[in-house]
Amino acid sequence: MPLDCLFCRIIAGEIPATIVYRDNELTAIRDINPAAPTHLLVLPNRHIDSISDAQARDQALLGALLLAGARLAQQAGLDGGYRLVINTGADAGQSVHHLHLHILGGRAMRWPPG
Repeated sequence: MPLDCLFCRIIAGEIPATIVYRDNELTAIRDINPAAPTHLLVLPNRHIDSISDAQARDQALLGALLLAGARLAQQAGLDGGYRLVINTGADAGQSVHHLHLHILGGRAMRWPPG
């Protein structure tokens, strides 16, 4: 765990967050600066900088990440639709270098998103 990783510190319980789901592989929290009425983040408990740093050994974890996103969106009542987003790198808006999935919903989304 990198000592300066915000999400690793949240997962370790060193920094408070509103945790909405946790298992052995993943932790989901409410975003503290929501971009939609529902804005959750799903974090792998094991540090991976970004999706670009994921390896073949991470395949099951990445599948679990997406399935958790769909399940949490359903539990949040986002029946009208939702967006799952993984930002990768500074140009894409990744501000915390720990792989995470955004779940955004509760309002109409526009396209293109950028």
